Amino acid sequence: MEERKCPKCQSIKLVKSGVIKGKQRYMCKACNYAFTVFKDGKNIDPYYVIKALQLHIEGVSLREIERLIGVSHVSVMNWIKKYKIQAPEAQQYKPTYKVFKHQELVAHLGQIENMKDKGMIITEIGDKYMLIHWDKFQR
Repeated sequence: MEERKCPKCQSIKLVKSGVIKGKQRYMCKACNYAFTVFKDGKNIDPYYVIKALQLHIEGVSLREIERLIGVSHVSVMNWIKKYKIQAPEAQQYKPTYKVFKHQELVAHLGQIENMKDKGMIITEIGDKYMLIHWDKFQR
């Protein structure tokens, strides 16, 4: 079993300090912080964290990321804060995206008009592929 630590100071000097609503209460001897539960949290595969952050940098909205990846937009916002990710301020392009199955992506990329004067990124999302593209702008 993993050794318990104080959520405030990370000390292992804990003592039991009563029971509230059927849950054990603890007191940290190092900082006198009292707390009731140890939050293990829900672990999300780092693959989805990285994908969410990549999509954010590309200009996809938090709600769209939620729909695409299946994690809460609040979680995505928390990851952005945690990893101090900043999307570029002045984007001179407006990216759009489409989600394809493998064969659909191959067919789409086979048409030259879909490739001409466009920038694009293709990323895998589960069993599908997302094509993020934007029109090249003239300087």
